[in-house]
Amino acid sequence: MSGEPGAAPALRGAALETELLSAGYAGRPVVQELSIRVSPGEVVSVVGPNGSGKSTLLKSLVGVVQVLSGKVIWDGAEVTNWTPDAAARAGVGYVPQVDDVFAPLTVRENLEMGGYLLPRRAVPERITHVLEVFPQLGRMLTRKAGRLSGGERKMLAMGRVLILEPRAFILDEPTANLAPALALSLLDEHVRQLSATGASVLIVEQRARAVLAISDRTYVLTGGRCQMEGTPAELTASPDFVDTFLGGRRRTGDPQE
Repeated sequence: MSGEPGAAPALRGAALETELLSAGYAGRPVVQELSIRVSPGEVVSVVGPNGSGKSTLLKSLVGVVQVLSGKVIWDGAEVTNWTPDAAARAGVGYVPQVDDVFAPLTVRENLEMGGYLLPRRAVPERITHVLEVFPQLGRMLTRKAGRLSGGERKMLAMGRVLILEPRAFILDEPTANLAPALALSLLDEHVRQLSATGASVLIVEQRARAVLAISDRTYVLTGGRCQMEGTPAELTASPDFVDTFLGGRRRTGDPQE
């Protein structure tokens, strides 16, 4: 692992939190009365079954889905129902589950698009920094994003967001449709790298066992509500959590999912 949970350096991030947040579509809540917090340098994960409202929660934090009641707080200020552009300008980077890169553009052009809020002269320096974090991208700068593998696309999507040096990353299912080994590598090597910059990282992930391994804390959603929360050690000590979300206690030597 490139960094153990809680081992971030001097922090430059800001806290992202909600207070009794309810959000949904056409006035109907999908998530209800959620209170969460992600501090600088933390990786906080959200797990739960399909349809539990995980993606809706993330979208409500960046203004893609309407907050019906409650608050979104960023860096101490209420920002409820701000726009995605305002979130990006304030330093909150969002990587959606789908449509996360511009397929017709090259890797370099995607990275340049990520710097749309920066002065033009600043973009090359920021791309250089991204390539230091994700050196694999440096070997494919002229390749069309649509020709990348699933793992490479996710790396590019995170790199494109990293161009703006966000103080928080919101990642929706970054390992979706990836092979197990590649998914574990992406979480272990790259997601923890983001938190190592001092940023707050909030991640929704279906691979519960894998994301617990890189998380400082985890929220468990079912039916749009938070049913459990705690550190990975606390949750894996709960038989209910293990049986429901980890498929029962793992025998010694069993491979990770």
